[in-house]
Amino acid sequence: MVKVSEKAPDFKMEGLLGREFKEFKLEDFKGKWLVMFFYPLDFTFVCPTEITAFREEYEEFKKLNAEVMAVSVDSVYSHLAWTKEIGELPFPWGSDITKKVSSDYGVLLEDKGIALRGLFIIDPDGVLRYQLVHELNVGRSVEETLRVLLALQTGELCPANWKPGAKTLGKG
Repeated sequence: MVKVSEKAPDFKMEGLLGREFKEFKLEDFKGKWLVMFFYPLDFTFVCPTEITAFREEYEEFKKLNAEVMAVSVDSVYSHLAWTKEIGELPFPWGSDITKKVSSDYGVLLEDKGIALRGLFIIDPDGVLRYQLVHELNVGRSVEETLRVLLALQTGELCPANWKPGAKTLGKG
């Protein structure tokens, strides 16, 4: 089972970057923070709102030495077809068609064959620093994801409702 403060599960999966098929591995992101989010399926209702929200804030993630990766159990061909509706993504779009990565990260709903909404922040050394997993019907806050990433990057104790630029509680 995946646990915060331990090495993130390794992965290798085919994906899409822009309109190009490519293989992605956890080691590809070494030296950068990785914000990896799982969603249930392409061509659904809540998912495009999340994907486009991450796309809109992608430059903010890049400024923080972070890469974003979207993952679902759909094929790369489904992802490619969906770009006709939602546009290309500037970040990797993983195809977990085998469902192995979803299973390894603990978000697979085996009876439905899809992933819950899971979000994982992995540090530049491949250690899992944050995870959020919840039901299918509620989208995530990209603003909160950025806030948590910034808090993790301070390396300090950040109180409840901490915002970038606010005082921390010092070193832990």
